[in-house]
Amino acid sequence: MIIRKSPAEIEAMREAGRVSAKVLREVGKQVRPGVSTLELDEFAEALIRLEGGIPAFKGYGGFPGSICASVNEQIVHGIPSKGVVLKEGDIISIDTGAIVDGWVGDNAWTYPVGKVSPEKKHLLEVTEAAMWAGLDAARPGNRLGDIGHAVQSVAEAAGFSVVREYVGHGIGRDMHEDPNVPNYGRKHTGIRLEPGMVLAIEPMVNAGTHKTRVMPDGWLVCTRDGRPSAHFEKTVAITEDGPLILTTEEGHRRPV
Repeated sequence: MIIRKSPAEIEAMREAGRVSAKVLREVGKQVRPGVSTLELDEFAEALIRLEGGIPAFKGYGGFPGSICASVNEQIVHGIPSKGVVLKEGDIISIDTGAIVDGWVGDNAWTYPVGKVSPEKKHLLEVTEAAMWAGLDAARPGNRLGDIGHAVQSVAEAAGFSVVREYVGHGIGRDMHEDPNVPNYGRKHTGIRLEPGMVLAIEPMVNAGTHKTRVMPDGWLVCTRDGRPSAHFEKTVAITEDGPLILTTEEGHRRPV
C-alpha cells in the first residue's frame, strides 16, 4: 500500500532529510587514502546523534553499521570495517540514513578517493546525472516507469548498465515503503505518480554487466564481473509544484 503524505507530513520529513544530507556531506569530506570505512561509520553515527537523529541503518534487519560503505566493484550494503582501508584511485559509495521524530531520510553518494581513472570519473558523472534525470521525472501525472526510463536512458547512453535486483523505494515512517522504484522501465507505464508520494530514487550503475552477486556475509552486493559500480540517491516528495528534494540542507523544488 502506498502511503501518501500530507503537506504537513512532508514538511516534517525535511528535518530527517536535512540531517541525512548533512551527515552524508560531512562524511564525504573525510574520504581520503588511509581512512578505514569503520572510521567513516563512527564519524557518521556520532554526527547523526549530535544532530538529534538516530542512525536509520544500524540494526535494520540486523545490519551492524550506521552507513553502508561500498568500494569499487561493491554496489551496495558494504559493512563498515577497520580492515577496509581506502587507497588512492578507489571510489566509495556511502549510503546514510537518519530518523528524526519518527521520519526517515535516506541518501547516498559515490566519492572518488584522490585521483581516479577516467572510467571511474565518467561512471560517477553519469550515475549522478541519471539520478537527477530520475528525480526530474518525479512529477504528478507521470508514471513510475517514467522515472526508471529516465535513469536507464542516461546510464545506457554512456555505455553503462543499470542494476535490476536492487531498486529505490517509497519512504516515510518506515525505511522501505511501497512502491518499489526500479532504475529501468518504459515510459508511460506503471502506477501514476501523485502528490504526497515520497520516494528514494537511487540509481546503481555498473561499468560492465548489470549482473550482481551477494557475498558470503549476506549483505554486500558486488558486480558479477568485478568492474566498478556507482550509487547516488536522494529522497524526494512529489508535490503539485514538482519534485521537492528532502535530503538537502536547504531544500529546493527541482534538480539544478
